[in-house]
Amino acid sequence: MDLAIETAGLVKVFGETRAVDGVDLAVPAGTVYGVLGPNGAGKTTAVRMLATLTRPDGGTARVFGHDVVREAAEVRRRVSLTGQYASLDEDLTGQENLNLLARLLGHRKRTARQRTERLLEAFGLTDAAGRQVKGYSGGMRRRLDIAASIIRTPDVLFLDEPTTGLDPRSRNQVWDIVRVIVAQGTTVLLTTQYLEEADRLASRIAVIDHGKVIAEGTPGELKSSVGAGSVHIRLREAAQRPDAERVLAATLGATVQTGSDPLAVTARISGEGTEIGAAEQASHALAELARAGITVDDFSLGQPSLDEVFLALTDKPAAEEVAA
Repeated sequence: MDLAIETAGLVKVFGETRAVDGVDLAVPAGTVYGVLGPNGAGKTTAVRMLATLTRPDGGTARVFGHDVVREAAEVRRRVSLTGQYASLDEDLTGQENLNLLARLLGHRKRTARQRTERLLEAFGLTDAAGRQVKGYSGGMRRRLDIAASIIRTPDVLFLDEPTTGLDPRSRNQVWDIVRVIVAQGTTVLLTTQYLEEADRLASRIAVIDHGKVIAEGTPGELKSSVGAGSVHIRLREAAQRPDAERVLAATLGATVQTGSDPLAVTARISGEGTEIGAAEQASHALAELARAGITVDDFSLGQPSLDEVFLALTDKPAAEEVAA
């Protein structure tokens, strides 16, 4: 397996704070690799070191075999970075922004114009090309910012929380763009606070908290690590929820979760690592609920969500710590 990015014991210290504390990563080439974590976890600091913008205080990092410290110039030739905030000149038009960057990157006048026109069309910005960026929506700015990052096609594209603050429609547009970029051979390292974003795009995910990688794997592997499934139950009577919680906890030996819906109860199942085991436990739990006189109107058994993974790994509610 060819690796686009490799880090070993990567460290960055600010005063007494170890923002990145011994991070090991192995990012396969030609994939989307997600780095998931709450604010302050160390995601952006790690990206800045990989992009040669910040010097590591310890450990090693390589991009396609090139050391980010000793061979920084070679790394910069192969990477591009889109940060959390659009780095555009708002007084210029979208077309002028891209054309200027293309010229700065060494394209001749005609080639720069052609490259600009192709990117504006590909990113759905042709109609807005002649408007000043200050009049663009958040989604349009983000698309233009990503377009600017690939004027010269990079081997590795760092996307640092690219959809923060975007509406669902704009977020989906950015996701589609990321898929196209990867299909053309670029490796994308995506940092995000959105669990759904990591689940939809990334083939592998590293969960970072307090500067450390606390879990790593495919979305399926991470979900399996916290149980074989989750039982979701909807009761007929809200008054029976305390009894249902007690029965499920005793039957499944798992933490029972409740939300604002007074009729809903959720519990994770270990299932001894198999779907059959999870189904058997769920059936047993339903039988015990019926034996206790608790009426269930709706029942489902599914794989744990990344929200549940994050809660299990960090003991932090995803709704508070991860979703923006």
